[in-house]
Amino acid sequence: MALFGEPQGFHYEGQCIRPPSEANSILIQATLGCSHNKCAFCGTYKDKRFTIKDRSILEQDLKFASTHCQRQNRVFIMDGDAMIMPMKHWEWLLTEISEKLPWVTRVGAYANAKSVALKSDEDLARLRELGLKIIYYGVESGHAQVLKDINKGSTPEKLITQGRRLKNAGMKLSVTVLLGVGGVELSQEHAKATGELLSAMDPDFIGALTLMLLPNTPMGELASQGKFHLPDAWGMLKELREMIAHTDLTGGLFYANHASNYLPVKARLPKDKDQVVALLDQAMQNRVDLKPEWMRAL
Repeated sequence: MALFGEPQGFHYEGQCIRPPSEANSILIQATLGCSHNKCAFCGTYKDKRFTIKDRSILEQDLKFASTHCQRQNRVFIMDGDAMIMPMKHWEWLLTEISEKLPWVTRVGAYANAKSVALKSDEDLARLRELGLKIIYYGVESGHAQVLKDINKGSTPEKLITQGRRLKNAGMKLSVTVLLGVGGVELSQEHAKATGELLSAMDPDFIGALTLMLLPNTPMGELASQGKFHLPDAWGMLKELREMIAHTDLTGGLFYANHASNYLPVKARLPKDKDQVVALLDQAMQNRVDLKPEWMRAL
């Protein structure tokens, strides 16, 4: 039985998401929604108006975590674009985490190019010093027209620049890209350009997800009108092969093992590149079983 005055749990509002690699992390919802919230493929935060939560709420959440989460040594800051918080708020929150949860070894958060660009190099170095050690960076595509079509609010050049700034600050960089986001028409161009962007950015981790169209999104509406055509399973495999073939890293991990993907892939590049390309060739020759549609999910 909880004692009088003891927090009863975390103050989560609406749908909350986090990267698969943060499944065992302490989840602190410091912001609601996404400051951009205009990507044509995303329906995650349509029920939330972006705001930064009151410190009093976060203090209660950290107090709860200090008692009930002592076996979890990582923290992930939600929601979709927590990096947008002003420096004074970040400094306060990271200091509180360090003091209230001294066993925590890593803090992570989502970010986009705009939110990173609002921080100076000194700001990013300070955040890393205070414990923000990994950023999950939504890129989606390296193709300029695709980025415009999905209303990403950035360009390949800006995405590369801000990603490199995060790495230069000493943070681990985990980049998310989307298979299928260019449709059938731009599938191969999107794959090649995205591989080239990833090579220029040289992230520590890459997560490739497969686009699943949602009815409450502009892209879902275009598809229902016959104005956007998603590649089929074989088209997605061909796209993934083209992307990996054009991705050259100094030593990063490339994952395509999300629940949305037809074929799970995990490779360290450049070491495993030829092996993965060969696996995808076999899959396209119908020599490897793919995940059935009913097992795929966001």
